[in-house]
Amino acid sequence: MKSPRRVPLIPLIILVALMGGGAYWWHSHSASSTAEPKAGTQHPRGKSGRYGGAGAAMAPVQGLEAVRQSVPQYLSGLGTVTAANTVTLRSRVDGDLMAIHFTEGQEVKAGELLAEIDPRPYQVALMQAQGQLAKDQATLANARRDLARYEKLAKTSLVSKQELDTQRSLVSETLGTLKADEGSVASAQLNLSYSHVTAPISGRVGLKQIDVGNYITSGNTNGIVVITQKHPIDLVFSLPENDISSILSAQKNGAVPVEAWDRNNKNLLTTGQLLSMDNQIDATTGTVKLKARFSNEDDRLFPNQFVNARLKVSTLQDAIVIPIAALQMGNEGNFVWVVNSDSKVSKKIVSVGFQDSEKVVIKAGLEAGEKVVTDGIDRLLEGAQVEVVAPQVMPLTSGKSALPSKGARD
Repeated sequence: MKSPRRVPLIPLIILVALMGGGAYWWHSHSASSTAEPKAGTQHPRGKSGRYGGAGAAMAPVQGLEAVRQSVPQYLSGLGTVTAANTVTLRSRVDGDLMAIHFTEGQEVKAGELLAEIDPRPYQVALMQAQGQLAKDQATLANARRDLARYEKLAKTSLVSKQELDTQRSLVSETLGTLKADEGSVASAQLNLSYSHVTAPISGRVGLKQIDVGNYITSGNTNGIVVITQKHPIDLVFSLPENDISSILSAQKNGAVPVEAWDRNNKNLLTTGQLLSMDNQIDATTGTVKLKARFSNEDDRLFPNQFVNARLKVSTLQDAIVIPIAALQMGNEGNFVWVVNSDSKVSKKIVSVGFQDSEKVVIKAGLEAGEKVVTDGIDRLLEGAQVEVVAPQVMPLTSGKSALPSKGARD
């Protein structure tokens, strides 16, 4: 008896796969065909995908009116705070440091006693100079008495003229010695006063550089302490050489205000005035250095602090101002989208002036009161119908419709 004939397994698997793939293609093709829009329907934004085509929906945009206002013009640059005066306090005489009369970080006044050097060697030197002075004063007094006698005797020819001239020379010589002695006394007194070290300026003392008990010399480069004057305090910053003419014009009109902002340029630290401008341009950078001075009563500025300086050079009166977001750049130059009374937009070529991170001054091409588009600009066309929405509403500008909620998709 013959066994039943077996069907090959591999061809059967291939056949089943082909049948399944064909069924999946037919099902997906049928579903996509049913999803096609009916004849006569149009895309809500027209064939180009932009607002403004035939039968297109109104584009949601945000807009603000151009206003007329006074606009201050500023020049900005990065600067470093420097102390108005910095002094390294050093001893002018040699000796043991006997006492320190300040606390590190303390505010001191000019003339205030800060340190004492051992005064005894200089007291002894003063006594010696004073003793020599007293001795020469007595010698001078005796020489003058002798001169008076010689002058009387010379009248009776008992003293020769040569002896009289010699006595006069002795008096003059003693006078010179006396002057030298007086200088020695003054020098000894000065050295004795230097043993009391006082503050030459008012300011804040830093960390002490030497401790009590050490022998200090006048040639010590580190000194005793560094004093920095913070009231007032200066700011040194640089601006491009093209701004020099504006700065000079501002200086002719009076004091030039300067603002100091923090490193992130977000917080105003203090305000002051322009003090001076350097007398030459830095050839390597093409900039010029300027110095501003601040009273710094609240200690907002600190030496060697990096800050942003803003120099006010002028003020534009009755300037037409729009937000910086409304200004666009095209092949024709700068332009803005203007919304008319019929809620339609049109492109206007404008000439711009001063601008910063928030606003721009329009020199020509726009009038005050005209409403310019600030958001939703990327898909606008000439004459497109728009809907101006409140600033808090975020219009869709990416061209993608929002996803339905979970319930709508079920």
